[in-house]
Amino acid sequence: MAKINQIHTASQQDIWPSLPWETWQDTCSTLHLWTQIVGKIRLKLTPKINHCWEVPLYVTATGLTTSPITYKSNIFQIDFDFLAHKMQIIKDSGEIRSLELRPVSVAEFYGETMNALHSLGIEVNIWTTPVEIPDLTPF
Repeated sequence: MAKINQIHTASQQDIWPSLPWETWQDTCSTLHLWTQIVGKIRLKLTPKINHCWEVPLYVTATGLTTSPITYKSNIFQIDFDFLAHKMQIIKDSGEIRSLELRPVSVAEFYGETMNALHSLGIEVNIWTTPVEIPDLTPF
């Protein structure tokens, strides 16, 4: 039994890369705000469920997804693909808008996201102040 545990532990160490906080703190903070923007879109357009169960992003094989969101008589979803470094907004009609995940300000990401939604005929206004962080600078 001890031998199996040692093998299992060794393989786990090989799977996960080192992510020292000092080297990725800025990326993490930016990504946190980007996911808040997408989460607020989902919050605004999804019927309320106890304890905000309608809001989370779900883990996928390549990143995160909102899962399907109903808008008028259509469905769309927003996917972060961290392997391809892009965010996609996908409608049930087959229309897709893709944003490259690159070093841009939160304000620029917000504007590009809202423009992409608008180009797909999705109109949504969200509260643009981040939550549960010390810096409440609007997106």
